[in-house]
Amino acid sequence: MMANRFACRLAAGLALAFSLASGASAQMPESLPAGPAVRMSAVTQPLPTMPQYTRVDVPYLREMLAQRTNNRLTMQLSSHAERNLGGAEIVRLVRSGQADIGAGTLSTLSGDVPILDGIDLAGLSPDIEQAKKIADAILPAANRDLERFGVRLMVIYPFPAQVLFCRQPFATLPDLRGRKIRTFGNSLNDLVTSLGAQPVSIGFPEVYSALERGVVDCAVTGTGSGAAGRWPEVSSHISDLPLSWSLAGYMVNLAWWNRLDPAVRAFMEGTFREMNDKLWDLGRIATEDGLACATGVAADCKLHPLSPRPMTLVRATPADKELVTNTFRSTILPNWVGRCGARCGEVYNQAVAPISGVEYRR
Repeated sequence: MMANRFACRLAAGLALAFSLASGASAQMPESLPAGPAVRMSAVTQPLPTMPQYTRVDVPYLREMLAQRTNNRLTMQLSSHAERNLGGAEIVRLVRSGQADIGAGTLSTLSGDVPILDGIDLAGLSPDIEQAKKIADAILPAANRDLERFGVRLMVIYPFPAQVLFCRQPFATLPDLRGRKIRTFGNSLNDLVTSLGAQPVSIGFPEVYSALERGVVDCAVTGTGSGAAGRWPEVSSHISDLPLSWSLAGYMVNLAWWNRLDPAVRAFMEGTFREMNDKLWDLGRIATEDGLACATGVAADCKLHPLSPRPMTLVRATPADKELVTNTFRSTILPNWVGRCGARCGEVYNQAVAPISGVEYRR
């Protein structure tokens, strides 16, 4: 049954894997005119094993950037784990100039810029197509706030669907009452609390050991991210219900960006556009691939490590989906506006409500 579910994705997944691994050069921007060398630094994904890093960041930012510009542009690229970062520091890291480019999940960064949390509230986007529409619609408003911190978002992209990995069996969301659940961001905290569970904040690199030792009973992350992080080794049940999409963004130090040669800026903008397309395609395919890898369906596991200990798939019930939607409307959205301020409610109603179909009301 599981194999049937993923079989239709296989050809697309293989095509995507090939294009990301070996076909990036055909889609890069036009070559850059000769000029002074520019050495850049970027800190991007949580782990260097993630497909977002190995199949997008490395080909585009490390390899193709140098190749297509005859080494005029080169990038020192590293992951959060390689820099001993938890992820919440990215805005400050880029603002301070310790990295020219940084990437991080928007909900994790929202402590510095609260409007970022409104782009990917738990329960807001039941599918990735809606998530992309919302990200595109709210990007200008997000940048108005970010630029006061001296940074600018260039790209918003998804990780795979954010789902529950649990150490013990569960069949529906109400079964999670009383459990300790690793979350990230305030809106997931609101959702988990509404279920009668206890949210626990733990950085992604530490979650494996937290599950292994029972510090948490469950944890939320992307289907593929959990597979890449080997979470199936320390958990037994995985849900297929997207709670959010862990939308993330590449941001640049604005002062550094404005000092760049205009031709270099244009080249980098084109590079970011190409990366954006690849990352949204990857988010779609990696969602299904992550579920296949975690549950041991080898034929449909192409992008992530195949778990030697297959997990049990917990399919979302209509009641679970309705519960998440109702909690978004009654609790998550008003709580976010309460944290972010009345202007955020106005921005949401202008940019997001026409897409989500849920209006914020005081």
